[in-house]
Amino acid sequence: MNIGTTVLISVTAAIVIGIGALISFYVGKRAKSNDSWVVGGRNLPLYVIAFTQYATAVGGGVLVAHVGIAYAWGLSVFWYEIFVIVGLLVIAIFAGWLRRRTFSTIPEVFTRLYGEHRLMLSMVALAVIVVPFGWLATQFIAFANLFNAVTGIGITPLIIIMAVVSIAFVLPGGLTSVAWSDFFFGVFMVIASIVVGAYAIINAGGPSTIVKNLPAELTTMPTGLTAAGGLTILLWLFSILPGTLTNQLYYQRIFAASNVKQARQGIYLSCILIGISGVYALIIGASVRSMTDQFSIDGREQAAGWFLAQLPVWLIAAYGAFLMATIVSTTGSALHSVVVNLVNDLRPAFVKNKDTSSDLVAMSRWCTVAVSAIAAVLAIVFPTALNWLVATYAYSASMLAVPFLLGMILTNKWILDVSIGYVSMAAGLVVCAVAHIAGTTVPYAVFGIIASLIAYLIMLAVKKPQARTLSEEERALS
Repeated sequence: MNIGTTVLISVTAAIVIGIGALISFYVGKRAKSNDSWVVGGRNLPLYVIAFTQYATAVGGGVLVAHVGIAYAWGLSVFWYEIFVIVGLLVIAIFAGWLRRRTFSTIPEVFTRLYGEHRLMLSMVALAVIVVPFGWLATQFIAFANLFNAVTGIGITPLIIIMAVVSIAFVLPGGLTSVAWSDFFFGVFMVIASIVVGAYAIINAGGPSTIVKNLPAELTTMPTGLTAAGGLTILLWLFSILPGTLTNQLYYQRIFAASNVKQARQGIYLSCILIGISGVYALIIGASVRSMTDQFSIDGREQAAGWFLAQLPVWLIAAYGAFLMATIVSTTGSALHSVVVNLVNDLRPAFVKNKDTSSDLVAMSRWCTVAVSAIAAVLAIVFPTALNWLVATYAYSASMLAVPFLLGMILTNKWILDVSIGYVSMAAGLVVCAVAHIAGTTVPYAVFGIIASLIAYLIMLAVKKPQARTLSEEERALS
């Protein structure tokens, strides 16, 4: 790629990111309290809630991995969107219970379900942290690899650039600045995906030509939805659905909504936008497959890079900005989530100081810099070793999904003994690890979640919960 194209891509990306950064700093100046930092002041408007949920859910994976899935297996690409949407709709069921109780994090919810226990708070906080921290480090690497191929800039400088950019979007106002910049990035992502998708269809000769050139089993129903194979779809189910249901990033945006109605409406609108991202991935993947079938199933993720090389210079520049906006929206949200758990959950479990709101915000800012630096160093020094962080998604879901969801269902009527949560979490973690080490054909998260459920039900029978007598305030919240 010539130097002129590299400069054009860099300038376009810098302009888009710069606009997002200005928005972040502008709204961040008004976000002085810890409540604004952690949950956006609990008054974010509907359109911001919808687009920040969407931008959080649609990361770099849609740009590369999902295009590859569509290239290899056609309509099967929609399973990701289906599982995420189902997970978000389940979360919407609990939105009223969650939003009315002014929670800030998932560990706070566990405290409401099972009582104040330092060990449980620490276990839950660590289980919640590992997922967004894994996202953060691996997104640094994904960004560096993508832009190294496009611009020729070294991997290490690119990781450092992404770390600095991520800090810039969290530092001004926490979730307030992240959510508003996500709104801008989300709008840009939708527009860019429409433009790029339209170009792909035209360049491939139109819809009829694309369908004609593709194997029929990829485009017809129901074979298109099952082209990836039952085991692969099962793997996606048990990694995506439980992961969505226990992903703190989605819950924080419920906590940040102005009211319950807007929290639910934000989820419904984001589901529509997430569906659009699936259509985008299908269009790009199918268009590339129509134009070339040179990539094998294992090499399917090269499809996105091949398509990038076919774009005219002006569209490459816009696509480069699209790539960066998508990744930045994910890294900012992940970084913020990790910091919130460290400062607001783990630290109070061991330090009993009564900090003021301004003290907590200052502490969060320092922690933001430290976490980003650690993630960047790990990404530079151990890029391949970070693959294990992806596995933490399964472990986290195995520990949290059952006690979290069943706890919310039962807590209004019953007082749950803390041992029920402990045993369920431990069973999920241990059995998931054993299945992982054994290299089971069935996804190991399946074993972990089933073990957690069985343990939970056994403990419910052993530690029979007492009926809860609700106060007037609790009855009003219910």
